[in-house]
Amino acid sequence: MLMSRRTLLAGGSAFLAVPALAQEPAFTVLEARKARVALDPSRKDETEVWSFNGEVPGPVLRVRRGAEVRVRFVNKLDEAFAIHWGGMRIRNAMDGVPDLTQKPVRPGESFDYVFAAPDAGTYWYHASGPNMAEQVARGLCGLLIVEDSEPPTVQHEFLAVLTDWKLDAQQQIVSCSIGGKRSFHTNVELMGAGRIGELLRVNARPSPEHFTVEPGARVRLRLANLSTARIFSATFEGVNARVVGIDGQACGAFEPLRRTIPVGPGARFDIILDAPAQEGARAAVRMTGTDQTGGGQDRDLVVFDVRGKAVAQSAPITNPPLNAALPAIIRLDKATRLDINIEGGFANAQEASRPAICAPAGGSLWKLNGKSGKALSYKPLFSVARGTSVSLGFINKTRVTQVVRIHGHVLRQLHLLDDGWEPYWRDSLIVPAGKTVRAAFVADNPGKWRLGSGILEHAASGFAAWFEVKD
Repeated sequence: MLMSRRTLLAGGSAFLAVPALAQEPAFTVLEARKARVALDPSRKDETEVWSFNGEVPGPVLRVRRGAEVRVRFVNKLDEAFAIHWGGMRIRNAMDGVPDLTQKPVRPGESFDYVFAAPDAGTYWYHASGPNMAEQVARGLCGLLIVEDSEPPTVQHEFLAVLTDWKLDAQQQIVSCSIGGKRSFHTNVELMGAGRIGELLRVNARPSPEHFTVEPGARVRLRLANLSTARIFSATFEGVNARVVGIDGQACGAFEPLRRTIPVGPGARFDIILDAPAQEGARAAVRMTGTDQTGGGQDRDLVVFDVRGKAVAQSAPITNPPLNAALPAIIRLDKATRLDINIEGGFANAQEASRPAICAPAGGSLWKLNGKSGKALSYKPLFSVARGTSVSLGFINKTRVTQVVRIHGHVLRQLHLLDDGWEPYWRDSLIVPAGKTVRAAFVADNPGKWRLGSGILEHAASGFAAWFEVKD
């Protein structure tokens, strides 16, 4: 189930066979430990990171749909945490949320994650706990791909895994201290847009990542944003692109409006695209727009180098098989309804523009319906019986765009003017400043599930809650 860095860059698959005489399938070991890597090849300085198996991001895991994921997490770092499996509809005990679904894994300890992979798609794993914003920003994240039994016919499959880094002049990850205690975040990061790292990497290499394709070749691209806070637009230039999966769930193939998709932290997109028929033509995926801090960030993320012998024209891109395990309808007329007010952050523009100062992580800077969820110790936002339809309104009363993420389930974003919904499932939603976004889902996975910010700096400073699904 483990995939090497070389295989990641090639975009291929690597499956580990289980010995025929083994009493039980082997575990893939993810060892959290410090490592030193050259994030900027133009510099001789290496950066100290927190890694899984010495890699940042961690190794790509691949498994067949319906097969068992068996991961042994070994913690060789100095702080306790767990591993969360982003977007996966797995049993609650394996969700990896300290103090809600399991005890944190302390330094020197290990924990075995064993669960079936019910849905084919692109997922991710990351450190989870009160300090997960810093842990992920230092490298503790990776990709998990669940393969379908009948994948689409393409000439190439590539991964584009985005991470960003905030480094000082010595190429070390920026942090600061208060009274001798390290504090990774500043007030601006905790209360504003979140931490935006200036150094962008795709597949652990300087952007853009280059892939060689033949003229007319059909490509499957798995685009994943593993940054902690970065929200951007990805624009397709020179290619005929169709989105066929979002956040791990297949969707009807569609061409993005203006050939652009909004990408929040933790978002994953499966894209089928056809390279230009002319050798040497420009073909790229480009980051466009500005981030929440107002800084420009237009740049190429992926460039397809079109050369070689032309490929015969492919048939039109068709819809992939949809997930039959997801509900065909959501009974909005019988749904449990709840509005969730997102509050906190900067009170005014003057406060937002003040110089960044160090502030201890884990404060109560963000609230949902008046409560800070930094400890996940209060009562659930709501509790429903299994099979209940739930309709949630996320009302963003803050001055920055927010990202809301749900565990153990997937959502349909609702139209504001009628009872319709967008034709795809999501595990997270982007909620612009001052706006309301409504979503619905069927609570069909029993347990206690986290609902919080996809911007991990906000999650670490109060933007967190949980809900209960009773069996």
